Amino acid sequence: MNLEISPACRTALEHWLTHLKALQDASENTLIAYGSDVTDFLGFMSAHFGGPQGLGALENITTSDMRAWMAAARSEGISARSLTRRLSSVKTFYRWLAERQGFEPTAVLSARAPKFQNKLPRPLPQQAAKAVLDTVALQSTTPWVAARDVAVVTLLYGCGLRISEALSLRRADVPLSGTLRITGKGGKERIVPVLPAARAAVDHYLSLYPFALDPESALFRGVRGGALGPGAIQKAMAQTRAQLGLPASATPHALRHSFATHLLEAGGDLRSIQELLGHASLSTTQAYTAVDATRLMDVYNKTHPKA
Repeated sequence: MNLEISPACRTALEHWLTHLKALQDASENTLIAYGSDVTDFLGFMSAHFGGPQGLGALENITTSDMRAWMAAARSEGISARSLTRRLSSVKTFYRWLAERQGFEPTAVLSARAPKFQNKLPRPLPQQAAKAVLDTVALQSTTPWVAARDVAVVTLLYGCGLRISEALSLRRADVPLSGTLRITGKGGKERIVPVLPAARAAVDHYLSLYPFALDPESALFRGVRGGALGPGAIQKAMAQTRAQLGLPASATPHALRHSFATHLLEAGGDLRSIQELLGHASLSTTQAYTAVDATRLMDVYNKTHPKA
């Protein structure tokens, strides 16, 4: 929603984002998402009240105003999950604003998020994950590019990295040792083991890369010489899944899901998997138990004589 916002509200929003960056070390992506969510909210309230409003109007927002905003978002096709995220952003902003301005933000903080069913992770079967590692190299005829893509997807599946974490590695991080220190969401650090296959894949990529890299340069490079973006890996995965006949859910992030699910299937405990994934809450990791239970029930229903 691209509506005018009062200078006072825009200034407050900028100060809040600066606060998040300075005190909570929020990532750039998080700040962009927060800024977009709250800007949408403030823009709606400007239209709702008939024009740009100062901070005083924000202090007097009612439960009815909140319902109107949420209803408008839903009417525009915003999913319940996305609206829940937007509401969380608005509440975080309001807590900060209320403390700064000295008012009671009850109407905003008491707004209830819409209910939605959490989507379960969609991992690949073990054989499919192995086939991806074997096939992704075939998507480029340039040897170093093929080796690069193999190295990235091996880190995703072999170490459970997010694609942003793999692409944030620097030349100075290589040669990889037995473990790797990763800074994930919210600046949370974790130590992940590095499999020999992952070390070998990265070393092979570097042995073929035709240019010198400074220690602080991004490890993985695009064909034009800049730091590699996620789009190139997403494209390679799309081509790979088409070649293998895999579903659209076979994305780079699905390799991270596969890492966690296959560990659980092999007897890994949830606490250890939580640490390896860098989840702040165990409840996030527990989604994989439902995936495993679904697989077990499927096996039961297909094989038990009384099923």
